[in-house]
Amino acid sequence: MRIAILGRKADTVNYVRYVQSLGAVPSVTLSAGEAACCDALILPGGGDITPAFFGENNHGSRNIDTELDILQLQALDLAVRRKMPVLGICKGLQIINVYFGGTIIQDMVSSAVERHAYNQGDKYHASVITEDSWLYRLYDREIIINSAHHQGIKKLGDGLAAAQYCPEDGCIEAAAHQSLPLIGVQWHPERIDEQKTGIKGQKVLAYFFSLISASE
Repeated sequence: MRIAILGRKADTVNYVRYVQSLGAVPSVTLSAGEAACCDALILPGGGDITPAFFGENNHGSRNIDTELDILQLQALDLAVRRKMPVLGICKGLQIINVYFGGTIIQDMVSSAVERHAYNQGDKYHASVITEDSWLYRLYDREIIINSAHHQGIKKLGDGLAAAQYCPEDGCIEAAAHQSLPLIGVQWHPERIDEQKTGIKGQKVLAYFFSLISASE
């Protein structure tokens, strides 16, 4: 099983290890065509999405890599057309949302930023999983997760449904497409600390792999 990771090699070391942890072969690439030749696609975390891609001027977005945004959207487009399974993590979830016409909160209010934003390591906070969602099959209804972001989903894209949220500020923490094998999380299962949270991030990956098997 070969999994494409659409990103730069220097920024995807954790994702490579994550894929390898369950015996799959990671393929880090910046080519949408190469990604389409794999069994599935991971859109990893990273900087902020170019605001023009969701119809806004810059109101607090930073660490923008427009070239990478374009490549990730191209790879996602090919995956959608081929009904290839896709997993978006952090920025990757936001890329999925923007692709389907959703919008992004470019800079969350200060209280939410204190809860979610990266500051000398991941932030850990409570979350609630929506019943009957894909994530509900993997974990309890309420779990602790890790965050490293100052942006979030504002309007969900067409065909997407929220699967998890932060009860304190309503930040959407996971979503899935209602008819395509596309899932995403705002948190970081590839590096979550099991001792701090009591959950295994590999469960997300195992479910993702099950979507690959179902699509074959």
